[in-house]
Amino acid sequence: MTPNLLVAWAILVSMHVVGLAMLLALYRLLRGPTVPDRILALDTLFVATIAEVMLFGMHRDTPVYFEAALIIAMLGFVGTVVLSKYILRRDIVE
Repeated sequence: MTPNLLVAWAILVSMHVVGLAMLLALYRLLRGPTVPDRILALDTLFVATIAEVMLFGMHRDTPVYFEAALIIAMLGFVGTVVLSKYILRRDIVE
């Protein structure tokens, strides 16, 4: 087995595992008993999405997906902060 083929298989297996993690995070997002559980599940879903996009970029061997992952990371951070602030104070803008 050549090293390139081994890396390709490892990326594909990792993509499936991250996809499973995304499904589990989506389940917790929909069935979470409390609002903080749902916020944490949404943040986990953002992280798993970033990992999936990065792995897909490695699989396709293009740098475009890395920039998309950076944008998703920034939006995920801002979204988590805004939701957490809303839950704590019931107001987004001070």
